[in-house]
Amino acid sequence: MENIPMRKFDKPFEDNLIMKLSFEFALETIEYVELLESKRKFVVANQLLKSATSIGANVREAQNAESKLDFIHKFKIAAKEADETDFWLLLCQSSKSYPSCENLLEKSVYIQKTINKIISTSKKKLNN
Repeated sequence: MENIPMRKFDKPFEDNLIMKLSFEFALETIEYVELLESKRKFVVANQLLKSATSIGANVREAQNAESKLDFIHKFKIAAKEADETDFWLLLCQSSKSYPSCENLLEKSVYIQKTINKIISTSKKKLNN
């Protein structure tokens, strides 16, 4: 078997803020989900994992959009996933039997604001 070089993930996407934020957020969410699973909170853990990792997946997909409209559409999907993620995190934060996720909530809000700004700016550029 030939020697295949491994990709470096120490500084992925350093030139693209939202890709960097969404990737790091997904990694941190995975750690939190593992904590939830250790406490047997499987249903919420699964829902949170799906929505939180989907943010970055849609942001990445937008990088190869076929058009400006497609780019905006993919970011709108990322925005929906970010909103759903926020719901699950708020649910965890509000439940007495769940570990704190304050740090993830703060990052989620920042990611949502960043995504919404990208959508807004892209729409303005599209209309000019």
